[in-house]
Amino acid sequence: MSFDIREATAADGAAILEMLPRLASFDIPPSRVRRHLWMHDEKLLRRWMEGETDAAQITIAVGDNDALLGFAMVTLRPELLSLEPSAHLEAIAIADGAEGQGIGRSLLRRAEERAQASGALSITLHAFATNKRACAFYEQSGYDAELRRYIKTFGD
Repeated sequence: MSFDIREATAADGAAILEMLPRLASFDIPPSRVRRHLWMHDEKLLRRWMEGETDAAQITIAVGDNDALLGFAMVTLRPELLSLEPSAHLEAIAIADGAEGQGIGRSLLRRAEERAQASGALSITLHAFATNKRACAFYEQSGYDAELRRYIKTFGD
């Protein structure tokens, strides 16, 4: 499968919005609601679509006829502990049926390059422990599992 990687434009926004549910295409913890996994990304994307282009850096992969095959969305923010300039990978998703073609790796690489060119000294991300495929992908891409987040849900 051939594809091109490029910066997203506002015209790509609707297709990216349609792809957001792919962010929950794994065995999510039973206490979670699928839509919650992308609702904040949707808000960020809509701000970007409305012209707040400094809200996020969005990189996309397109195939034949400019069909969206995947996207990566990054924000610039201080690193959690050192407060040095950093970036955060808010979301990365690949179209159903387009996995395993190197699209994710290419998107991640370009997103990292854009963040670094913007002054980021590092990039962070969050991944659910149950998303084994994503965790393996990030580790193969040079990311370290540095922190663990724990949650206890209170019953009724």
